[in-house]
Amino acid sequence: MSLTQAERTSFSGAYWALAAVIAFATNDVVIKFLSGGYPLYQVMFVRSLVGILFVVGVIVPLTGTWQMLKTKRLKTHLLRGLCVVFANFTFFLALAALPLADAVAIFFISPLLISVFSVIFLGEYVGPRRWAAILLGLIGVLIVVRPGTTAFQIASLLPLFAAVGYALLHILTRRIGGTENATSMVFYIQLTFLCVSSTAGLALGHGGFDTFDHPSAIFLLRAWVWPDPFDLGLMIFSGMVTSIGGYMISQAYMRSEAALVAPFEYVALPLSVVFGFYLFAEMPDAIALSGIALILISGLVLIWREAAARKQSRLDGPNRL
Repeated sequence: MSLTQAERTSFSGAYWALAAVIAFATNDVVIKFLSGGYPLYQVMFVRSLVGILFVVGVIVPLTGTWQMLKTKRLKTHLLRGLCVVFANFTFFLALAALPLADAVAIFFISPLLISVFSVIFLGEYVGPRRWAAILLGLIGVLIVVRPGTTAFQIASLLPLFAAVGYALLHILTRRIGGTENATSMVFYIQLTFLCVSSTAGLALGHGGFDTFDHPSAIFLLRAWVWPDPFDLGLMIFSGMVTSIGGYMISQAYMRSEAALVAPFEYVALPLSVVFGFYLFAEMPDAIALSGIALILISGLVLIWREAAARKQSRLDGPNRL
């Protein structure tokens, strides 16, 4: 059932987004904790298996029928799934080597990339103020990453790759969001995760490629390890919380306009600082915090300008501010 304009301009989507951000931030903590003892493909396999069972056993019965999983856009769903898999794998590999707040902050260049990709792939217009905000965000990322200094880590590039995958996901979602439902989107993402993680497990599970002395490489290539009950519980929890989070963020953007929803995704930045400090004894230094602040400001400016552009286009045609 389609939503009315009044429903889409309400704050219901913002509440869904806030809950989704908390779910995803909790999952980041779980993955970072598990990265010290298990291979990533194993964690993702258990997570996706639980996720797809949760979608089929809980979300589908609560939100509709099996008909919700039928689609005429299967190729686009699978391409979206590959974008999410790429984004998650690269981001989680970064968590094994980087402080939580740094990885999350660098990843939040994704809204900037969404604006750039919307010009390239969708032919949308981005005015000078939004380009200025994009430049500000890039400066913030450079401050956090600090290329050319002794503080630079090659793993800092991984959240940038993840941001590219996430931005492409959003571009694809814009293409099919008008015809597909949140349940089908979550289902096909989990199905793609299950296929990729199974294939990776068959190829890497023997551990023969685990010859690199770097936390991210070890997390990717170590041999399959049978988890103890507590860690298995964490993997199962990760599958449930990401399925719920994926459903909630899809609902958020369906129930409210993006300008109302997107700012709440930035709650992830302060959450990452708090979780990193209390759970992993990590605290960004003053330089990193200044870069994080620039990324936050640039993202919020982009959201504000996009909201203004859409409002203006509804009044008198395309905005050129």
